[in-house]
Amino acid sequence: MVAGADQPDAHNDSVIALEDRAAWRAALASPRPVIAHLNADTTWLLQLPVPGSVTTSSRSRSKTKSKAPERSRFNILIDPWLQGPQSDVASWFSTQWHVVAPTVQNMQELDEVLVMLEEGDPLNDPNESKTPATSYIDCVVISHEFTDHCHQATLVELPKSVPVVATEKAADLIRSWAHFDTVITTPGFSASTPDWQQVLVDHTGALPPWLGIGRVITEGNALYYHSAVMIAFDLGYSPNQRATRSRDNAPQGQSEAIIYSPHGIKGSDLECLNTAGIKTLALLHGLHNVRIWMTAQLNLGALNGIQAVRASGARYWIATHDEAKRGGGFISWLLQRTTYSLRDVVEADKAKDTGDADGDSADYKFLELGSGDGLVLS
Repeated sequence: MVAGADQPDAHNDSVIALEDRAAWRAALASPRPVIAHLNADTTWLLQLPVPGSVTTSSRSRSKTKSKAPERSRFNILIDPWLQGPQSDVASWFSTQWHVVAPTVQNMQELDEVLVMLEEGDPLNDPNESKTPATSYIDCVVISHEFTDHCHQATLVELPKSVPVVATEKAADLIRSWAHFDTVITTPGFSASTPDWQQVLVDHTGALPPWLGIGRVITEGNALYYHSAVMIAFDLGYSPNQRATRSRDNAPQGQSEAIIYSPHGIKGSDLECLNTAGIKTLALLHGLHNVRIWMTAQLNLGALNGIQAVRASGARYWIATHDEAKRGGGFISWLLQRTTYSLRDVVEADKAKDTGDADGDSADYKFLELGSGDGLVLS
């Protein structure tokens, strides 16, 4: 069953208020990943602990110079959109604005916060810049080419040296801006993939060897909109003795993944994770069912999310992409939204348990993190 079923909401004592910098720093003292919601929609910061066995020399060989020896966290920014509107096709067709203010106003502010979290209190000299010489944002992940995920005005605030990992259409779009030095197209991961490190790891050195970023795909399935980005990592990685990850010999508790699916993904598409011996730590999947009248299904919503979290075996289900943004343009008149709450999820999950012939029950924690909330993924 979903944890916290008797609670009226999904906000509990484990949630960190990011404005409390001391609490955020305390969370980063944990040996586990920390995830932070930077707006009320679908901009996230994933802070992975750098494996303790990674040596100074192995880190210095990376093209990403920000991963200096003293760094304890590798910071992954996901689908950043902070200020201003987002518009697809044309402003008259579809334009949206945030309703809830983001946690940070721009990329420079985020970088300054990351410096403070990593290095401690700001320097005593108020005239000295707090902006780091090299960005503490180690890479950016883009899930879709649509501007609420791939927001040019926000992205170009980043230094050119920050690597970007994006799905195919988004990667082509970002390359056309001629801003970033490194743009990597996400490789595919499916049931036929024997080892995520063989397929997902960027062997050019732009990203560390204990991290892989790709897209979950299903053979014969050409759907792109309802897909998922997979961020796989091995916190027990050793540069001198690489563990073999196969279906028959997968080291327990080492290969983990965050599955990010802002529009939703069918549960059957995620079954490959378990067969590959990967522990799904968290699934980011929305609650709201969003569609265009008589035309297209956009966000699959909570009822699909229950199937997806069960299939993935995720420890956490975290809601995403559910901000009811202020909309304008032609499409805004056709958008239909069915909202679901935690209580709705709990009731639907109970019904699913009752209907299961095998009697198996899913065991995961569901949370809704607002803008400015964070969580240690234990």
